[in-house]
Amino acid sequence: MTKQLDAARDLRKHIDANADRSGDGELSLESVEAMRRADLFGVLCPREVGGAELPLLDVLDVFEEVSRADGSAGWCLMAGATTVAYFGSYCEQAFVDEMFSAGVPLAAGQFAPNGTGVREPAGIRVTGNYSFGSGIHTADWVGAGVLVAPPEGSDEPLEYRFAVVPKSEVEVRGNWKVLGLQSTASYDYGLDGVLAPEAATFLFAAPTRRRGGPYFELGVMVLTAVGHAGFALGVARRALDELIAISKSKIRMASAAVLKDGERFLHSLGNLESRYAASRAWVRETLAAAEQTAIRTESVDPIESTRVRQATVHATTEAVDIIHQAYLLAGTTSLRESDLQRCFRDIHAGSQHYFAGTSATLEMARNVLDASPESALDA
Repeated sequence: MTKQLDAARDLRKHIDANADRSGDGELSLESVEAMRRADLFGVLCPREVGGAELPLLDVLDVFEEVSRADGSAGWCLMAGATTVAYFGSYCEQAFVDEMFSAGVPLAAGQFAPNGTGVREPAGIRVTGNYSFGSGIHTADWVGAGVLVAPPEGSDEPLEYRFAVVPKSEVEVRGNWKVLGLQSTASYDYGLDGVLAPEAATFLFAAPTRRRGGPYFELGVMVLTAVGHAGFALGVARRALDELIAISKSKIRMASAAVLKDGERFLHSLGNLESRYAASRAWVRETLAAAEQTAIRTESVDPIESTRVRQATVHATTEAVDIIHQAYLLAGTTSLRESDLQRCFRDIHAGSQHYFAGTSATLEMARNVLDASPESALDA
């Protein structure tokens, strides 16, 4: 067990209490500062820039533990920790010296290429409108996906880059009234002709590892999946824990016994626990395999990459249904404002993200078909 996981567990009740006080407001500054002091935002970051660079399963554990305490806190942590790790690994030294001059900073931003960039001698001039800047209210730096135009007269394709600029140069627009993950403060934001030095950008699909160990060869898609899997697993675990606590005293209408003593409830709980454990095991299996391949070959295996992403999709969709079933089993208790209801809202908000979408599922199915023999018994 790492000191960061120990710290995350020690902070569980503190983060939960702050979430109760915040309600649907922004994530508590106390929680953010507590996670920062415990080095949780640096769990994935290269050691060369002051991060912990934990093994990926340990990173997953930290994200899961904080998400168990509060989905919004876990979401902001995984968004900030992954974003800052990418710039720490993939950006040129001249910029990294500036960004990490005071240690691992807080960062937020949207990867989607919603902006356009024009190269100038001093860097890339970025203009764009972005959404879902989770944790931007406490961030020092803000990232933005950018399509950079080729030189005039060139037939080269657009470059898809991720850039980062100081938050002071970003217009934060608000607009975050939502069903769940309310405290992530995932505000809309805009950049209007903001200059990002070339050294403060990297190619999104094929970044060059400049710092950090071999798992940074896995790239943005796999490393981002670690965060989304940890979020889904943590929120599902919290919902099951809340259901178990409720079952010890809850008596449903027309029943003479508490919920935990009913065979129907016991059967349902056993199935939900099994589904949770199975989805968690698959995430860990695929992630460990991808990391070991990266260590052995210093490259990414595309099939393993797809499996990590699909395991994340599966964990998220399983978490949605597990929490839905927990919500139903708890009866009217879950109808009222409660920690279980917060899990219900947060997982449904998280299920709308790209990393819970269909692309990895389709890609994995194609991989399976491409690798299949003519006869079922020839495999």
